[in-house]
Amino acid sequence: MSQLRLLPSRLGAQAARLRATHDVLAFSCHRRSSGPPATVLSSKIGGGSSYMEEMYFAWLENPQSVHKSWDNFFQKASEEASSGPAQLPSVVRESRPAVSSRTKTSKLVEDHLAVQSLIRAYQIRGHHVAQLDPLGILDADLDSFVPSDLITTIDKLAFYDLQEADLDKEFQLPTTTFIGGSENMLSLREIIRRLESTYCQHIGLEFMFINDVEQCQWIRQKFETPGVMQFSSEEKRTLLARLVRSMRFEDFLARKWSSEKRFGLEGCEVMIPALKTIIDKSSEMGIENVILGMPHRGRLNVLANVIRKDLEQIFCQFDPKLEAADEGSGDVKYHLGMYHERINRVTNRNITLSLVANPSHLEAVDPVVQGKTKAEQFYRGDAQGKKVMSILVHGDAAFAGQGVVYETFHLSDLPSYTTNGTVHVVVNNQVCYRRRGHNEMDEPMFTQPLMYKQIHRQVPVLKKYADKLIAEGTVTLQEFEEEIAKYDRICEEAYGRSKDKKILHIKHWLDSPWPGFFNVDGEPKSMTCPATGVPEDVLTHIGNVASSVPLEDFKIHMGLSRILRGRADMTTQRIVDWALAEYMAFGSLLKEGIHVRLSGQDVERGTFSHRHHVLHDQEVDRRTCVPMNHLWPDQAPYTVCNSSLSEYGVLGFELGYAMASPNALVLWEAQFGDFHNTAQCIIDQFISTGQAKWVRHNGVVLLLPHGMEGMGPEHSSARPERFLQMSNDDSDAYPMFTEDFEVSQLYDCNWIVVNCSTPANYFHVLRRQILLPFRKPLIIFTPKSLLRHPEAKSSFDQMVSGTSFQRVIPEDGPAAWAPAQVRRLIFCTGKVYYDLVKERSSQGLEEQVAITRLEQISPFPFDRVKQEAEKYPGAELVWCQEEHKNMGYYDYISPRFMTVLSRARPIWYVGRDPAAAPATGNRNTHLVSLKKFLDTAFNLQAFEGKTF
Repeated sequence: MSQLRLLPSRLGAQAARLRATHDVLAFSCHRRSSGPPATVLSSKIGGGSSYMEEMYFAWLENPQSVHKSWDNFFQKASEEASSGPAQLPSVVRESRPAVSSRTKTSKLVEDHLAVQSLIRAYQIRGHHVAQLDPLGILDADLDSFVPSDLITTIDKLAFYDLQEADLDKEFQLPTTTFIGGSENMLSLREIIRRLESTYCQHIGLEFMFINDVEQCQWIRQKFETPGVMQFSSEEKRTLLARLVRSMRFEDFLARKWSSEKRFGLEGCEVMIPALKTIIDKSSEMGIENVILGMPHRGRLNVLANVIRKDLEQIFCQFDPKLEAADEGSGDVKYHLGMYHERINRVTNRNITLSLVANPSHLEAVDPVVQGKTKAEQFYRGDAQGKKVMSILVHGDAAFAGQGVVYETFHLSDLPSYTTNGTVHVVVNNQVCYRRRGHNEMDEPMFTQPLMYKQIHRQVPVLKKYADKLIAEGTVTLQEFEEEIAKYDRICEEAYGRSKDKKILHIKHWLDSPWPGFFNVDGEPKSMTCPATGVPEDVLTHIGNVASSVPLEDFKIHMGLSRILRGRADMTTQRIVDWALAEYMAFGSLLKEGIHVRLSGQDVERGTFSHRHHVLHDQEVDRRTCVPMNHLWPDQAPYTVCNSSLSEYGVLGFELGYAMASPNALVLWEAQFGDFHNTAQCIIDQFISTGQAKWVRHNGVVLLLPHGMEGMGPEHSSARPERFLQMSNDDSDAYPMFTEDFEVSQLYDCNWIVVNCSTPANYFHVLRRQILLPFRKPLIIFTPKSLLRHPEAKSSFDQMVSGTSFQRVIPEDGPAAWAPAQVRRLIFCTGKVYYDLVKERSSQGLEEQVAITRLEQISPFPFDRVKQEAEKYPGAELVWCQEEHKNMGYYDYISPRFMTVLSRARPIWYVGRDPAAAPATGNRNTHLVSLKKFLDTAFNLQAFEGKTF
């Protein structure tokens, strides 16, 4: 840039142009061998035009001293210059020998460079003057900026030192444009005409910021090639027919249900033909599965005319008397999804279309679609995205304003997340418009009176296009009217059939069916869950692989060698810690053909450096080994992948991944449990409510590190109270304890919340997640300090065949041997158990105080809690937690204890006092509060004289 700024003093007007449009000179180095080599200037940008002159004068002295391409160019330029006068700017004339051939050639070279600059200016900034406002009330840019380097008037030729007389001169076209088609030279007049036709009409192109030359060339070719926008008569007729369906569908809904919200597509009806064309072309290129995500505007139209949902199924949704089937709470019609396999009529090939259900939260569905797409590609072995693709439809304001859009985009090239490209369709309300405002109940005239006066005067696009085709003879008026009548008749017949619908079945709107997993009615094939233990030889084999390096000549870190030796020792001793239990859960599922995918920030190593599922060669860069994929020859694949630093986008992605198949264990781990709150939209709108709204089962697992350990307010609590507050089991309903109560209770809940205190139980709950005959989201509050706690280990005996997950772990010490002597029964969950056991031992109260652990908190284990309470009839009941009273579990468990105990016995609270922050940032305060509630827990007189 510093050299460019000096050019005005040396080269006059030509240099000023170079400085003003220095980006114009940043061309690719690729050229036709016969053309001028001006595009090499990108590497010599500091010199700009002076570099070209230096080449020229060097050529004059010795043609062999420059590259052959320069030699060819200057020879041709000299020949052309001899046919007419040309002049360099005066400054250059004064600084160079006054040689006539030199001035003529230099002028010619400058003019060619100017034309190349002009072409590039249109490519970069042509969209600034494109006619993008259908209402005619705004300029393309709000500041009415018109770039000075676009030839909007004849006098602007002077910007390039060109004159009106130059308009009919022919110029060599660079390879960075396709406006010439098969021609290499065009007149300046024709060059400008073609550039205006491409870049300044009703399509704006902004693409030159792309760093990939090949991609830029692809866009140029698709838009600049002469005739590329000319459709055949058949293509025009197809477009008209699709516009008829798009517009008449909206008209039909408006006539039948004028007072109903439907978020219609009026003002952007062309989106339907656009989507159908994208799908047609994709099918032609071999795509077999298209997954779509979109907001509510135009959704019913897409369901009807793109996905091909039966019209009567859509129309019956408007019937206020339609009863809901007992399948959940349901959702409004413009949020529902759909899955459909059909023949593409253009290509005559099978294609599967899936529109993913989504909430009103704009753009939240984006990462979900990407995750589902990735999973479908994975199961098909489609590593390049040649069979499965995604389309995301956005509103312009949401696309720019919602951060999850960016979070989704930055997954695009990340290993284990890329889907190899997505088609994004942005409905730009500055190019399109909303004929009826935000929705049909809106009155946009309140705030946009002038705009909506103009909108009401707009001729619908269907009439505009039909008139055009009729005028040119492509269709007749009769044919057009017959097409309208045909689709109107289809709608009326479907409307008649819709009146026969009495019950709404949400399952008819399912976006991700799992063929064969449920019975024909969509119900589980059984209500039992087999034991989750595995044979000991399987545990031993997994332990041996977990403590080894399967690849030869692979040097691991010395610290990791110690960890692997520790695993080997544990395997020999038939015990596991947390990391090894997880390894055995994953490994045993892989043996059974279950794909396991673990995703999150730093999950390969583990936030607390405990997992180490990916080994790194210390001497060979980027050489890695995943021992989990070396367990058995015919095992399912294991994917463990570090995500970007995102929660919202990545959790949405994993949710979508888990939608694709029930035969996969998909886990997302937060770096710390409370970080899940940046993904709260996914948790609230998809995970907690997904089945109730959309009959969509999902078995995604959330691993949320949790525990009060003096690490401050941000790294302590995974906010269990929030998950429990959203759990749908009734605190006041006394359940019937049937034989299948445990599984039935799981089936009826919206998700499962656990806080395991032993590695064995963690092992079992992961395996149970797959062995259940249905799928529910699983929320696991995982430990931090327990990862290396000497007491937090489990024996193989608790994991072998015949063993299962324990919803409640009862007291098994001296207190359990003489329950009548027990004065206090403490219920707790998670890490605090180890604090309680230590304190009880220090006070010698093993016979007087029993401690029972709730491992599964929701759905609440009414039956097991009742058994434990009845076992100790004379004991005072206490709930102890390390969280503050207004957080944690107490508000959830207290009413359920009252229900199961028929309110005959109180359940006293022991723990930290209510607080605003989840934890203190002061280590001493943490220890003082810990000692205080432990003292209360074992003070057997603490509640005497108090009223519950």
